[in-house]
Amino acid sequence: MLELTSALTALHIIYLIGVIVILTVMVLRRDTPVVCIIFLFLLGLTATGTLAGGIQTVFNATLYAAKEFMEIIATIALITALSKCLSDLGSDYLMMKPLAGIMCSSSVTWWVLGFVMLFFSLFLWPSPSVALVGAIMLPLVIQKGLNPLAAAMAMNLFGHGIALSYDFIIQGAPAISASAAGIDTTEILTAGSPLFITMGAATVLSAFLLNRKSMDRPASLSDTGSNPLPKSQNSINSKAALFIAVFTPLAFLGDILLMFLFGLRGGDATSLVSGTATLLMVLGAALGFKGQAPEKVTDYLTHGFLFAIRIFAPVILIGAFFFMGGEGITSILGEKYQSGIMNDWAVWLAGKTPLNPYMAAFLQMVVGALTGLDGSGFSGLPLTGALSKTFSLITGGSVPVFAALGQITAIFVGGGTIVPWGIIPVAAICNVSPTKLARQNLVPVLVGFACTFAVACLLL
Repeated sequence: MLELTSALTALHIIYLIGVIVILTVMVLRRDTPVVCIIFLFLLGLTATGTLAGGIQTVFNATLYAAKEFMEIIATIALITALSKCLSDLGSDYLMMKPLAGIMCSSSVTWWVLGFVMLFFSLFLWPSPSVALVGAIMLPLVIQKGLNPLAAAMAMNLFGHGIALSYDFIIQGAPAISASAAGIDTTEILTAGSPLFITMGAATVLSAFLLNRKSMDRPASLSDTGSNPLPKSQNSINSKAALFIAVFTPLAFLGDILLMFLFGLRGGDATSLVSGTATLLMVLGAALGFKGQAPEKVTDYLTHGFLFAIRIFAPVILIGAFFFMGGEGITSILGEKYQSGIMNDWAVWLAGKTPLNPYMAAFLQMVVGALTGLDGSGFSGLPLTGALSKTFSLITGGSVPVFAALGQITAIFVGGGTIVPWGIIPVAAICNVSPTKLARQNLVPVLVGFACTFAVACLLL
C-alpha cells in the first residue's frame, strides 16, 4: 500500500508558486520564458543554498531540457526539410491528388485526418505518426480549406490524446499502470474501456462542435509558413517529381513494416522515420536538381533546423522549469533529489483529502493531471497506478477503474494535449503556436474529463 505522506519544503512552495505564476501569465497571453528563468534561479538558490548554485541551475536545467527535446527538434527539422524538397519538386501535389476527392469539405477533412492519425498512432505511437501523417497529409488538408490550427487539433486529440491514453495495441501505458497497481494489463483495458471510449468520444465531438465554423477559413501563407501546393505543369509532370511522389509513401510504408518485424517503438521508430525522411530529401534533391543537389540539401537542412529552433527556443526554457517537477530533478540538482517536486505535491494532496469512492476518483484525476504538468504523460503512471490500489483498499472501489482514470488524465495533460510544452511536435509540424493549440484543446479536454468522471462514478 502506498504511503500517502510527503514532506513539503520551501522548494515545494516556490515551485508551486512558479506553476501558478506561469499558468497565469499564459492565460494573460504573455510569454513565459522570463518567468521560468527567474523561478529556476530561485529553485536552484533554495536547493543549493548558494548564489552560484542558483545560477548554475538555470543553465543545467536548460541543458537538460535541450537534450530531452533534441530528438523532437531533429525530427521536426528533417521532416520540414523533406517537405520543402517535396514542395520544390511538385511531388507533394502529386502525392495528395488521389485523396483530394475524399475530402469534400473542411469538416470531413478534419475527421479523415483525425482517424488517420489515430490509426497510425495506435500501431506506431504518436511521435513517429506525427512525422508520417504531417509530411504526407498536411499539405492536402490545408489546401482543402482546413486551417492549420484545426489540423493540429485533430492530429493532437486523436493521436496524443485517444491513441496514447488507451494504447490497447502496443499497451505501453496500461502495462506501466497495471504493474504499479499489481493487476494484469488486460484488466485495465477491459474494465477501463468505457472510460477510454467516453473520454475519446466526448473530447473529439466537443472539439469538432465548438470549432466547426472556424474550420472553413482558408489558410493564408502566413498561417502555414509554406508555399501552396505547386501546380505548374513543368514541376508536376517531371519524372523526378513523379518518382519521388510514388517512392516517398512506399518508403514510409517500408518503415512501418520494419517497425512490426523488429518491434521498433518510441524513439527507435521515430529515428527510423526521421532517417528515411533525410534520405528521401537527399534523393529528391539529387534527382530533381542534379548538379545543384549539394547546395539544395544544405538549403533544405538549414531551412528545417531554423524552423525547428525557432519553434523550440522558448519551449526549452519552459520545459526546463517543468522537468524539475518530475524525474528530471535528479539530473538537474543531483542525486540528493530523487522525487519530482510535483509528484511530492500529488502524494501530499492524496494524503490530506478525506476519501470516499467518488472523492478518490476525482483525486486520482487531479493527481494524474498534476504529474502530467512536466510534459511527460508516462512519468506519472507509476504513481497513479500505485494510488489506484491504495484508493481501492480505502474505499472499496475498482482498482482498474482508478488506474484507468489516472492514466487518462496523466496522458491527456502531459502526453499531451493541454500543456504547450507537451504538444510541440504537432504544433511544429502544423506551424501553429503551442500555447494557442493548448488553449484551443482545453475546453474539449475538460468536457472529456467531466464525462469520464461521471461514467467512472457509475462503474465504481
